[in-house]
Amino acid sequence: MELNFDKIFFTGSISVGKIVYEAAAKNLTPVTLELGGKSPAFVLSDANIKMAAKRIVWGKFLNAGQTCVATDYVLVDDKIKAELINEIVKQIDIQFPNFESLPENYVQIINNKNFERLISLIDSEKVIKGGTFNKEKRIINPTLMTDVSFNDRVMQDEIFGPILPMVSFNDLNEVIHEVKIRPKPLALYVFSKNRSAIKKIHNEISFGGGAINETVMHFTNHHIPLGGTGASGMGSYHGYAGFQTFSHFKSILKKPNWFEPKMKYAPYTSKKLNTIKRLME
Repeated sequence: MELNFDKIFFTGSISVGKIVYEAAAKNLTPVTLELGGKSPAFVLSDANIKMAAKRIVWGKFLNAGQTCVATDYVLVDDKIKAELINEIVKQIDIQFPNFESLPENYVQIINNKNFERLISLIDSEKVIKGGTFNKEKRIINPTLMTDVSFNDRVMQDEIFGPILPMVSFNDLNEVIHEVKIRPKPLALYVFSKNRSAIKKIHNEISFGGGAINETVMHFTNHHIPLGGTGASGMGSYHGYAGFQTFSHFKSILKKPNWFEPKMKYAPYTSKKLNTIKRLME
């Protein structure tokens, strides 16, 4: 980081992103930072609950939750909370069965430090599904926690692991406010058919990118720039956006020699000024 690079691109945590950004500033090196964050999934009362549960479970526990655009937590309308819980539990059983040994379709937590950090976030009194782990293999079973509040420890920082907290709400305005007063997420997902509600969420909350009635898959579309905002990063990449990120656009003016206005040059007189004013009108 002490070298004078032309460009620095970093994907990782907010804490390390700050270190990279500070080091780059010493050489005025431009940076692109993709830093993740607590990405919410809104599940509104009119959502297709079975499909929402299926896609949330897949997107959350893909790579054991160790993806930057994973659903960090679920915000569910209280009217459908019980039904969504039942469907998520079913989907966990369907997608990740038999944890007696290291599963083929599941992975370990990257290291012991993060394993210990993650199990410290599990509140056994709020666990509906999972909550068990194998320290020797660094495996944490897909875990669903309910009756979670924004003040709980699991809601303070990006989880980046297979723990899914669920926060219920009765007032969409209030829960939008709760998201807005926190660091801007890299991704945001909305499960609903209500266009006005979806538009309201998108217009009022600042976030990097996301999807409607899906999770994670926007990451795979090379036509869509991927990037964060605020604490979730700066700049974007993927496809042509990536080409632009690693390029510098040179602005060049080419001018002929056959004409040159006298008023461009000194001395500047009141007559020239009056002429310019008339032209500007």
